[in-house]
Amino acid sequence: MKKILIWEITGFFFIAVSGNLLHFIYEWSGHHLLAGIMGAVNESVWEHFKLGVWPAVLFAVTEFIFIKDLSKNFFGAKAVGIISIPLSISLIFYTYTSALGTHILIIDIATFFLAVFIAQYLSYKIMVGRELHRRINLIGAVVLALIATAFIVFTFYPPHLPVFQDPLTGQYGKF
Repeated sequence: MKKILIWEITGFFFIAVSGNLLHFIYEWSGHHLLAGIMGAVNESVWEHFKLGVWPAVLFAVTEFIFIKDLSKNFFGAKAVGIISIPLSISLIFYTYTSALGTHILIIDIATFFLAVFIAQYLSYKIMVGRELHRRINLIGAVVLALIATAFIVFTFYPPHLPVFQDPLTGQYGKF
């Protein structure tokens, strides 16, 4: 359990730092396609979800190599944790901006850190908890693949829904 806890704490810092860097990578890269898939291409809420999800997926792949034998719940735990990032961000962001009528950058940043903490905490609790049914892990792996696919597809073909709209330009996507 201690080794899993250390990995989850390390994951928090990796995701938090990487996510913040991904906010700028698309611009820094001169609008490179891969940077657009991984980083935010505009200021929409959806594009900001990428900042937590992609580093969490990358860290989960790395983590699996080292701790796959320590938990039978790995993929189920990671799926729940990673899904919780956009859900937490949405809940907190839309709640506080509805109450205040605007967004505040420091609260947005704190929201991101809190969402990453929630993800890693949930992941840890599920990994060290009672063994789940094998199908849960299979479902978790499928969910992770679907999440990655959605982030790639919606980068190029975002639905015309508010969560995908850039509040600065009113546009959807970048490509």
